[in-house]
Amino acid sequence: MAEVIEMPKLSDTMTEGTVVKWLRKVGDEVASGDVIAEIETDKATMDLENFEDGVLLAIIAEEGDSVPCKQPIAVVGEAGEEVNLEELKKGAPEPKADSSEKKESAPAESQTEKEQQKDAEIEKPVHTLSTAPAPAANSDGARVKASPLAKKIAQEKGISLVGLRGTGPGGRIVKDDVLSFAEHGSAAGMGGSVLPVGPIAVEQSTKVSNMRKTIAKRLVQSKTEFPHFYVEVEVDADPMVAMRGPINDELSKLPQPAKLSFNDFVMKAAAMAMRAQPSVNASWEGETIRQFADVQLAFGVAIPDGLITPIIREAQNKNVVQISQEAKQLIAKAKEGKLKPDEFTGGTFTISNLGGPYGVDRFSAIINPPQAAILAVANIVKKPVVNSEDEIVIGHRMNLTLSADHRVVDGADAALYLREVKRLLESPSILLL
Repeated sequence: MAEVIEMPKLSDTMTEGTVVKWLRKVGDEVASGDVIAEIETDKATMDLENFEDGVLLAIIAEEGDSVPCKQPIAVVGEAGEEVNLEELKKGAPEPKADSSEKKESAPAESQTEKEQQKDAEIEKPVHTLSTAPAPAANSDGARVKASPLAKKIAQEKGISLVGLRGTGPGGRIVKDDVLSFAEHGSAAGMGGSVLPVGPIAVEQSTKVSNMRKTIAKRLVQSKTEFPHFYVEVEVDADPMVAMRGPINDELSKLPQPAKLSFNDFVMKAAAMAMRAQPSVNASWEGETIRQFADVQLAFGVAIPDGLITPIIREAQNKNVVQISQEAKQLIAKAKEGKLKPDEFTGGTFTISNLGGPYGVDRFSAIINPPQAAILAVANIVKKPVVNSEDEIVIGHRMNLTLSADHRVVDGADAALYLREVKRLLESPSILLL
């Protein structure tokens, strides 16, 4: 008997999924446990597993279709078994409009004209390099003097000859001038700066993914419903900088080598500080405030379509090396789109780091609902500081900014929590216990 495959609910917030790719085609034999498609949820792109032995009799939702959870997307059954697709498709998404439908609804160019226009757009270089006018260049609209070979090479490489100073007879642009420009950004014998001109990208509209929709919805909810306030401290990172190098040298000699990042120290400190100030590890639930017993530490990972926050479970009970290794594994899975729902849902506190990876010196992050706080981690910078002897010396400093939900966290609680994080980072040997 034919079995209908429905769009699964792959996360607690998922209401619909998009079929990214079918890995099997109609007529293929499939077994229980086979991955037959890739589904984009509101969190990530995940594998769709088949639970029936048989043949893929029909595909109801095509690639690119968005389908509500529990609606049919395919049928598996015995070879030759008849399937009433019309009945099944009543719950399927409306078919996507294609170019033929658009042509019927309004006059348009012929297919030949469209193909010619498309070809012309492909041949047009995305970036055209030009230069500031030089005395030997023609600035009055006259023909640029260049050898046929120089013109050919310039066309192939998408380089404008206007403004190039030629080194040939009479200022003629020759092959070497164009090749020099292509390699070094300047022509032989030419002074002045080189300015790229033309569009910075292809102008287009891109369909919003389920993940981006969810990010937008949750961030709007957070900024409009959560009364944010911000507390910031500057951390003396000198002890951490001094300690990290020797520790990594020793860790590299282990049977399973490890390497600690500065963010690993911050994550350990953030989790450890919760023992002194647990009120930050909570959430607003309308009539109640929920205090969490454990720190389910989420941290932001940038992926092509947005941001995902994998979670280190019960982070307060793990040492800095365990946190580091687990974070690296989760980051790799996130970038490959292989995170499971339980690896990115249920966080109680989030860390967002735009410092080390991106060099940001200071920023404030938006709270990740339903959590009550998020810690923004900035770059470690060298700067003049005043030491305990009132001397101006070079030091390493790092800014931390806590964004908190004022319904849950009071200003004093936020300040005390940040003070504890600062204390731990400035005495990093404590984090190794």
